[in-house]
Amino acid sequence: MKNEKFTLSSRIRSFGFAWNGLKIMFKNEHNFRIHTFATSLVIIAGICFGISFWEWLIIALTIAFVMVTEILNTAIEYICDYLTEEHDIRIGVIKDIAAAAVLVSAIGAAIVGVLIFGRQIFILLN
Repeated sequence: MKNEKFTLSSRIRSFGFAWNGLKIMFKNEHNFRIHTFATSLVIIAGICFGISFWEWLIIALTIAFVMVTEILNTAIEYICDYLTEEHDIRIGVIKDIAAAAVLVSAIGAAIVGVLIFGRQIFILLN
């Protein structure tokens, strides 16, 4: 990379690239749309249950963690597909490991959801 001078227009342009990446994810990646839908449900549930500031903070970080792992997993898959169209066991292992990161983050999110909303549902039912 060149050692470019900082300009506001270059920073704005870089946000445009990032926004384009999100549009690509939403348009092309089914799992990203599923995560987005789940995020919407969690936000609605958080509003309905009136969760605390700290619970919102944990939810926000958890959502970001899942979305980032999905985005990185997709980027790794795109790179692997670019490198070879042929079946390669090593590429398969790389893709499986990247997918495992998404799985771990989703399991963590589910645990956070049960801890926060399970408690809220328990309070509501008693």
